[in-house]
Amino acid sequence: MSAPAIVPNTASLTIVDAARRLRDGSLTSAALTEACLARIARDNDRLKAFILVTADAARAQAEAADRELASGQDRGALHGIPIAIKDIVDMEGLPTTCASRVRDGHVAEKDAAVVAHLRRAGAVITGKTNLHEFAMGTTSEDSAYGAARHPHDDTRSPGGSSGGSAIAVVCGMSLGAVGTDTGGSIRIPSGVCGLVGIKPAFNELSCDGVVPLSRSLDHVGPLARTVTDAWLLYDVMAGRDAPINPPSAGAAGGAKGGTRNDADPANSMPASMTMTKPRRAAIPSGYFIDRLQPDVRRGFDEAVAWLRGAGVQIEHVELPHAESIAPIYLHICLAEAAAFHARTLETMPEAYTSAVRMRFEAGRFVLAEDYLRALAGRDRLRAGVSAALNAHQLLLLPTLPIVAPPIGAATVPMGETEEPVRAAMLRLTQPFNLTGHPAITLPVRPASGGLPVGLQLVGSDTRRLLAAAAWCERQLQP
Repeated sequence: MSAPAIVPNTASLTIVDAARRLRDGSLTSAALTEACLARIARDNDRLKAFILVTADAARAQAEAADRELASGQDRGALHGIPIAIKDIVDMEGLPTTCASRVRDGHVAEKDAAVVAHLRRAGAVITGKTNLHEFAMGTTSEDSAYGAARHPHDDTRSPGGSSGGSAIAVVCGMSLGAVGTDTGGSIRIPSGVCGLVGIKPAFNELSCDGVVPLSRSLDHVGPLARTVTDAWLLYDVMAGRDAPINPPSAGAAGGAKGGTRNDADPANSMPASMTMTKPRRAAIPSGYFIDRLQPDVRRGFDEAVAWLRGAGVQIEHVELPHAESIAPIYLHICLAEAAAFHARTLETMPEAYTSAVRMRFEAGRFVLAEDYLRALAGRDRLRAGVSAALNAHQLLLLPTLPIVAPPIGAATVPMGETEEPVRAAMLRLTQPFNLTGHPAITLPVRPASGGLPVGLQLVGSDTRRLLAAAAWCERQLQP
């Protein structure tokens, strides 16, 4: 076993590479965790990524992981890997603040299901990340613990509601993170920060121990630097083993030029994972691509051109009832959120941030007949997306129609008009919370000096979507 090397830059280190180094002796979990904690200490006051840093517990978990690995007890790819948890997810003995003073004094009695799975896999938890209060927003600026800020431009939003989780990964405060997604809250911050974010199929990962926003729309999932890293997190969060194996000769099938590059994420995929080239994909037309900011359109068009050049047959498809997406979403989400918050809206309304309280209060005026009509509309949307996916393996569309907006902005330019920030950020992600189909965002090449742009892939099965996303990721690498 070689002597431990200098800890690498955690802001560029993948879970897969760190896992291999933990096993070849060139890195320890203790050193890796200290490097992440140092990043938190350096940048958290400015970026507001974490509400709670569990430094002492993380150090103890890292030391235990090192002892176990040294003795031959290997729990899989996340053993000894620092991971951050969105502070809407319960961790036993710790507060779940939801970034709200409404939750002052709360202490979780047990771990959420996904946290329990991460602990069994030996993950090191660095702390609990900031969010838009109660996940009721897209910018992560309405928080009792301060507005979270974009890691590449701190005058801009990191997206939301899982903004702190995205900052943590981009800045190397953790190598992966847990987020939640009710209208895009994993994909939005991943998209505007240049990460991979997965919204699995509805009910695929347990939301037990996650404070609800809208129970029929809520999803929990991972944010990470690569598809492979996110896939490993997804498997562990589902309670499945995630072994770390040497790359197989076939794991990089479809490699450009047929050459091998050990720095390529595709060549770092565990043997249990494969890439699959999608043969047929579809771009939803009209509503989904007619109003894009210039950098988003350029990035999306370039990604589509790359995939076409790699042999994917890409067509356009109409998804019916698209004009009804926003009202259907609002009638369901607001009504369910208001029902959950009914008591505290009555007893302690002043404890909410004003913008979030106003949204919850609006939900109290949704009529039962409007809610039931929205549920029927959701069924129609689901049928339309399913029909498109019966003919195509993937839907391709931008993750957001805009780049990260300035903090405090009420509207953003989209073409010749101005659109409310919240509506613009939700526009292309919320449809798939309604339909329940799995969706993933991948970073595409930003314009020179520009902010990150995301490409969203939607499928009918999460694992098949991940296999296709891994292949697409490879084609889109610089």
